[in-house]
This record gives sequence, structure tokens and C-alpha cells, in this order.
Amino acid sequence: MQYFIPHMDERKPDYALLFIASFLMFIGLVFSYSLSIFAVEYYAYSQFHFFIRQFIAVAIGIFFMWGLAHIKAEVIFNQWKLPWRIFLISSILIMIMPILPTFLTTESGGATRWIRLPGFSISPVEFFKIGFIFVISSFLYRKNPKLKEIRTLKSELIVILPSLLILGFFASFIAVAQKDLGNVVLIAIILLMMFVFADRSIKLIMALVSTGLGAFALLVIIAPHRIDRIKSWWSSVQDTFLSPFSQEIQEMFRTTEYSEPYQVTNSISAIYNGGWFGTGVGEGNLKLGFLGEVHTDFVLAGMTEEIGILGLIALLIGVIFVILRIFKIARRVENEMYHYFCVGVGVMIGFSYLINSYGIAGLIPIKGLAVPFLSYGGSSVIALGISLGIVLSISKEINK
Repeated sequence: MQYFIPHMDERKPDYALLFIASFLMFIGLVFSYSLSIFAVEYYAYSQFHFFIRQFIAVAIGIFFMWGLAHIKAEVIFNQWKLPWRIFLISSILIMIMPILPTFLTTESGGATRWIRLPGFSISPVEFFKIGFIFVISSFLYRKNPKLKEIRTLKSELIVILPSLLILGFFASFIAVAQKDLGNVVLIAIILLMMFVFADRSIKLIMALVSTGLGAFALLVIIAPHRIDRIKSWWSSVQDTFLSPFSQEIQEMFRTTEYSEPYQVTNSISAIYNGGWFGTGVGEGNLKLGFLGEVHTDFVLAGMTEEIGILGLIALLIGVIFVILRIFKIARRVENEMYHYFCVGVGVMIGFSYLINSYGIAGLIPIKGLAVPFLSYGGSSVIALGISLGIVLSISKEINK
């Protein structure tokens, strides 16, 4: 086989990770058909409009995942420089999106996050996350030995300043130009957790958390729609959050200006309606115009209505298995850059689920983050397939 596929590695990747990840993508494909029934009718699309598009994306994602899994990691990182090329191309696309003509971009909910090409659209930020993880992995690989010798917070901050500047620069494009605060938060969490796994000092971690919270507050303040979203969210959870406090404090922070978020209310209703065992695949009711974007941002709520809490738990077990396998590879691989890359991918998948699940349950304001494996969206699935393919390639570097 090596005669036909250059650089193909005879060592076997982690097939358990490969099969479970592929299975989860197929589950997402099934629900891209089941949950999109109202959108198909509303926009007068073909019955299989979303299914066919997602099928193509899943096929491409699995192709990349399988193909990269059988290529040497050294070739991917050093000869092909694939992660670096992904970072460079996605960065350029993110920077030029604000000046692209409207016929080349797709707007949704007031945000322009997709570049429209013949037959499909691409979301550059999904690929940027892979490139960003690689850049930080490369940085830590080169700088962490020096960081281990540093004892002062100031010196530590000076060394990591380039990575913070990269985050800040692109965060301005993603959060302001694309109005995508959710992915900025996710990327910031990835950076923070990679520093944690790199055994950085508690002082540095706390300084980064404080700075991140300040930046988050600033990005909220400069955007009135985010303030309205937070106030709307608070109106739905204030009784729960204020219940331990006195009546005076409850009245001080109570608001009646905003009604409960319509989407979150229906999301919780969908989860409740599903119960333990669900209504059956294709039999959900809240997806019929009551819960918008049910096949994308609210896919977990729509799925829970149809497969129930037990079905959702089974899927989450599969996701947790994937994350644990990735961290196991990170722990056992000797090359530090590969180690950090695997950590970044694992954190990206894990926190994407946490942020989305907390949002649909009303615990935090909802963010438009794709749920790995399950949400409808070609860019998300293909980018995930590429990142997991690289992780699978790295898995062959482990001494069995």
C-alpha cells in the first residue's frame, strides 16, 4: 500500500478512537435529517437538502480522518506543514471577511461568519481553531523549557506575550467583525488550558483568567445585543441564583424588563418532553417551528426530545471516550509539540460540549457554538475530521 500512498505509515493508529468518532459523525448525520424537517418546509427546500450536504461533509471529514491517521506525524507537521497552512489560510480568510462583497458572504442572526462559494459555504473560524492549537503547541514546544526556569510573573508574561497578541488580534476580528463571541471564549479557554497542561505558574494562570474576564466584559459592553442577551438570560435564572440571599438582595438584583429567552424556554421544554426514553427518532414536536436552529445550536435539546436522557447519556459516554482517548495519547506521546496539540484538540471538543449544553439548559447565556460530531455544518465536521486525523497520526508515535 505504501507504493501507492507516499508517506503512509505501517504502524496502526488508535482504531478505537477512529471508529467511535466516525460513529458519532453518523449519528449527527441521522439527526441532520430528523431535526431539519421544519427548516426544509419553511425554506421550501428538498426533503434531503440538509442530509445530502451533511452526508458529503461527513464523508469528507471521515476521509481526512482516516487518511491522515495513516500518514506519519512527522510528514504532516514538518514536510507538509499542514497545521501551519491551515492557520495561515484561515487567518487570511478571517481578516478579509469584513471587506468581502455581500454576495460572497452569508449572514445569519446579524453575524457574517461564512464565505459563500459555489455549492457550499465555509466558516473559517472552525479551521482557525486547529491552526491556533498548532501555533500554541509549537510555541510551548520551543519556549516551555525557558519558561520552566523563570520565577517572576513579569518575565513569564513577556515570554508568552506573542501567543496573547495572536489571540487578541484575531479575537477582534472574530468577536467584533463576525459577532462570534462564543468561539472567542472557546479559543481563550483552549489557550488557558494548554498553559495549565504546560505546568505554568498559578500566578500566570490567575493573571490570564482576570485579563480574560476583563476582555470578555469589554466585548459585552461594546455590543448592545450582547447586553440584551445577558439581561434576557438573567431574567430566566434570577430566581434560582438569588434564592439563597435575603429578600432585600433579591429585590436589588431582580429585573422585570426582559422576558425569559424564547429559545431556551423551548429548549428546556424539549428536554422535559423527551423524558428518559424519548419520543422516538423523527417524532419530536418542539422542532416543528417552536425551537429554531434545532439542527445546529440546539441540536442537543432536539436529540434529547427524540432519544431521551438515557440516549443522550449514551452519546455523551461516546464523546467522553473520544476525549479520554485523546488525552491518553497526549499523556503517552514523547514529542512535546504532539503532546500539546492533542491536549488542545481534547480541550476544544470537551469545552464545546460544556458551553453548548450549559447554554441550552439556561445555566449560561446561549452561544452559537457547533456541537462536535452532532451539529449540522460542513466546516465544523471537516475541521474536526482533520484535527482528529492528526491526533490519530500522533497516536502511532506511542511505543506500544
